[in-house]
Amino acid sequence: MSLQSVPRLSFDFFPSRPVEVEISASPLTSDAGLLPIRQFDERIRLTERFSAALEDRRDPAFVEHSLLSMVRQRIYGILADYEDQNDHDTLRSDPIFKIIADRLPGDPDLASQPTLSRFENAVSIPDLWRLRDHLVDLFIQSFDRPPRHLTLDVDPFDDPAHGAQQLIMFHGYYEQYQYLPIVFTCAENDMVLLAGLRHGTCEASLGADNDLHYLVGRLRAAWPDVHIHVRGDSGLGVPRMYIACRELGLSYTFGIGMNSRLRDLSDALLKEAVADYEKTGTPQRRFLAVHYRAKSWAWEQPVVIKVEAHAQGTNRRAVVTNRPGWAAVPAAVYDEYAERGESENRNKELKCELHAGRLSDHRFLANYFRLYLHAAALNLLALLRRSVALPAPTASESGHTGETPAAALDEPDRRRYFNLRRVKDPLGEGFASTWRTRLIKVAAEVITRARRVIVRLSSSWPHLDHFLAVGAAANAPPSG
Repeated sequence: MSLQSVPRLSFDFFPSRPVEVEISASPLTSDAGLLPIRQFDERIRLTERFSAALEDRRDPAFVEHSLLSMVRQRIYGILADYEDQNDHDTLRSDPIFKIIADRLPGDPDLASQPTLSRFENAVSIPDLWRLRDHLVDLFIQSFDRPPRHLTLDVDPFDDPAHGAQQLIMFHGYYEQYQYLPIVFTCAENDMVLLAGLRHGTCEASLGADNDLHYLVGRLRAAWPDVHIHVRGDSGLGVPRMYIACRELGLSYTFGIGMNSRLRDLSDALLKEAVADYEKTGTPQRRFLAVHYRAKSWAWEQPVVIKVEAHAQGTNRRAVVTNRPGWAAVPAAVYDEYAERGESENRNKELKCELHAGRLSDHRFLANYFRLYLHAAALNLLALLRRSVALPAPTASESGHTGETPAAALDEPDRRRYFNLRRVKDPLGEGFASTWRTRLIKVAAEVITRARRVIVRLSSSWPHLDHFLAVGAAANAPPSG
């Protein structure tokens, strides 16, 4: 005999019959797409190694929630768009979050907001040093074979304050109380190698030279012959960074603000570009390679100046570099620097989509730890993206003829090429928001049996193929 549920709500907007809402007793979740990510994590042991870097100073007799369980709560919550501790007052009973943290749906609930707050605030400075090492260890282990070349992008980003956190300060440029974190990412695999939290009014390059010494020391200890190129915007283009790169034997390209001297040097070239644009109606780009020395520099350096004339007006930009061939192919030097835009997307993803802008604990060290949690979430996603990425479009598929590689395409062709890649491969090239809409955010019924846990998905879910593909990649044995 079946009993019909009593509807709790009824809506009459549908023309042919009422729409009734009933309450199901089945355990349901809205984040079943986290399961293949958890399986992938089991393979690479990211959260396990992250939690192993932390010292548990609690009395074992009173421990109910392990460090690993709480790390997984927070990192998977960040991936699923639950960036605050408060979110876990409801998620602690969600069946999928329990399974992720190695509990059955019927087991006791996970850690609550107060417990998670104590967890974050218990982090010490030695814990943060070990987490810094963990980020680099994970990066090194992500390569199947020693790389010959690495491109490191260094960027700060503003992190608005949400209360009275320690060391927040008012920044005149951003016009807000904030922190100013700094992040090193790798252009070859999109991973975060280093993340540092800094007070809100520090200059953009503060401590970046010391961070660079640490990173290069670690990387060359693993790969003695690797060539490292460093890129940064004009906030990082300062003498201390030039000196550090020289001492470490690195190549570099940094932005430099246009000043009166650089304008004088490029005025004639700009007039030529404007004249050609007025004559042809076609946007014009010109490049000038010169030696230049600012007053604060200890030596003269190569500078590449780009001038543009187009329908929006004129534009001038400059970079300082020590790359070989800068005088022969200045356009290639500048365009390679402009590819920092893709690395800046990692900062955007970290700050906005994975909500690293929510460092709202009171203690500075707790917020530093939070930054590592968000960086770990991005690295987990970056590694999974690589494992499911489709082959890049061919030249004919991208509408480009000839044998020119993508990195050497002109700016419009290169933009078209990467846009096509994102359309063709939404997960391999997609941001965190794409992963949420196409994989993570899916309703499912969770059934616990004596010998297994069953997660039932709808066959009408339009992105079921993504779930199956990611699940297969998560189950695949490690390459190499």
